[in-house]
Amino acid sequence: MTNFTSVLFWTSLALILYTYLFYFLIIVLASRITRKKPKNPDSITDWPEVTLVIAAYNEERFITEKINNSLSLDYPLDRLNVVVVTDGSTDNTPSLVKKFDTVKLFHEPARKGKIHAVDRIMKHIQSPIVIFTDANTTLNDQVIKNIVRHYADESVGGVAGEKRVTSKDADNASGAGEGLYWKYESRLKKADSDLYTVVGAAGELFSIRTELYQSPPPDTIIEDFYLSMKIVAKGFRFVYEPDAYAMEGPSATIEDEWKRKVRISAGGLQAIARLASLLNPFKFGVVTFQYVSHRVLRWTVAPIALIIVLLTNALLINASDFYFITFILQCAFYLVALIGHLLRNKKIPIKGFFVPYYFTLMNLSVFSGLLRLLKGKQSVVWEKAERA
Repeated sequence: MTNFTSVLFWTSLALILYTYLFYFLIIVLASRITRKKPKNPDSITDWPEVTLVIAAYNEERFITEKINNSLSLDYPLDRLNVVVVTDGSTDNTPSLVKKFDTVKLFHEPARKGKIHAVDRIMKHIQSPIVIFTDANTTLNDQVIKNIVRHYADESVGGVAGEKRVTSKDADNASGAGEGLYWKYESRLKKADSDLYTVVGAAGELFSIRTELYQSPPPDTIIEDFYLSMKIVAKGFRFVYEPDAYAMEGPSATIEDEWKRKVRISAGGLQAIARLASLLNPFKFGVVTFQYVSHRVLRWTVAPIALIIVLLTNALLINASDFYFITFILQCAFYLVALIGHLLRNKKIPIKGFFVPYYFTLMNLSVFSGLLRLLKGKQSVVWEKAERA
């Protein structure tokens, strides 16, 4: 019995370490060895036509600033189309958009979810390149040019921008945890891209070749991930551009971040089922390695392994000093996470409490997301998380 328990312990520990540490180290090292010089041209004089799509649901707080930011970007205005879709908005968002003569508004009273809104307007887009961005983000000045350069490489089907969580209010659990997570995730995406491809874009900022767009199933929960991976499944690369970034504040409270994480977990599990073909290494090779290591393990195996490694460690506590020490360390980690929970919305500059809490929250959200998915309770019409 002890041997079986120890095998479970070590197997689970290895899976956890691989998912969150070893894959990161492997992919960073491998990307440095195999990195190829991008085929981006040194200079472009004839910039292609681009459509910037802004998804906005009840965003009267941000929409005017967002449009002003979009129209001030360093890109020829005669080659830039700005489109705002405000489906279901019940505040002043549509009327504020109408004040801008050069911005095209798409609005339907019914709220059917972001995926329906995006799919509806894609039928009207004529430009060869489309960029998606959220209304509550601010883009850097060179964002469009830095994205467009990548399309000189015909193997590139899409470009993932960087999400940056601003440091304002970063002393609460949501700000500290989310900010650190996105720094880690951004470094991992850069290495993924350098090796071969990004495995999933973030909806705050990403771009695709318009011709590669394929309407997702209408009940798709996280359309950004699904759209980007469908393009990868077609044989194109999705590259990462850290100098094209979208800045936004952290979730206002950890409760808002919890809702967001549960939705992402449910959507991730749904996508794994619908993108099952990507699990075939004989067809997709390195893509399967990246997809399983970066996404599938994180959304399926790792959360379960965390529970197993704690329970088996408790059973092995008297087997050796090593197991005793590792059990104490695990208990200390979750105790710190509990303290982080109790202090979750307090602005206390001790981020050491909030990082274990955010990590624990992120893994617990997978179980909640799975239950919501199985019960059919995770709607594509998601409850908007307030941002600080």
